Amino acid sequence: MQSGMESGPALFAGVTLALFGAGLVVWTSVRLRSHQPVAEGVPAVAGAAVALLFGVISLLAGGWVLSSG
Repeated sequence: MQSGMESGPALFAGVTLALFGAGLVVWTSVRLRSHQPVAEGVPAVAGAAVALLFGVISLLAGGWVLSSG
């Protein structure tokens, strides 16, 4: 368990990671549904896969930081 001084930055980092991950997953989903490219100059499947992968990793990391903090 962390002390009061350490829980503030952990809470901030966890929420930031979780919000970034959620935003990236939602943004990628909207781009895919409207048949727009996710990344310029990259095959659509590869761009979507990488964006979704990093979104899910960020969500999981944010949840892990929040649960451990």
